[in-house]
Amino acid sequence: MARLRELYNTQVAPKLQEQFKYKSPMQIPRMTKVILNMGLGEAIQNVKILDSAAAELAQIAGQKPVITRARQSIAAFKLRKGMPIGVMVTLRGDRMYEFLDKLINVALPRVRDFRGVSPRALDGRGNYTLGIKEQIIFPEIDYDKIDKIKGMNITIVTTAQTDEEARTLLALVGMPFRQ
Repeated sequence: MARLRELYNTQVAPKLQEQFKYKSPMQIPRMTKVILNMGLGEAIQNVKILDSAAAELAQIAGQKPVITRARQSIAAFKLRKGMPIGVMVTLRGDRMYEFLDKLINVALPRVRDFRGVSPRALDGRGNYTLGIKEQIIFPEIDYDKIDKIKGMNITIVTTAQTDEEARTLLALVGMPFRQ
C-alpha cells in the first residue's frame, strides 16, 4: 500500500472529519485522480519532440501517456484540427498516491528558489492545478538525455466541495503551500 494512502487513512481523514464535522465517512474529501499534461505547441513543426515528451512523461508517471490532438483549427498558429499537440496521463489509485508522494517529498524541493506552491490555484470546485516549468526536477529524468526543457501541468482532482476543504486536505497530506 502506498505510504501517502496510509497517511490519508490514518491521520488526514480523521482530522478532516473532526474539523469540518462530517456525519458520514463518505463526506470526507479525498483525492480521486491526478492528471499530468504536457502541452507542446512546438510539436507542429517538430513531431520528434512529442515522442521524447511521451517517453519522459511515461518515466515520471510509470504509465504510458496518451497523445492529445487539436480540437479545432487555428490559422494564426498554423494548427489544423486533429494535429498532435501534447501528451497527458491520468493516474488513479496507488499510482496516484505514489506520484503525489514523490512530487511533494522529492520533486518540489528540487525546484530552484522554491518557497512553496500557490494556495490560490484552486478552481472553486476543490481541484488544484500546479504548473511546473522544468521536467528535470523529477529524479527519473536523466539530465544528459534531454533535448529540450519542457513544462507540465499537474491537476489534482478531489471530492471536496469547496476550496477551503481542498486546501486543508492537500495541506494535511503535505503539500508545501507558501505563506
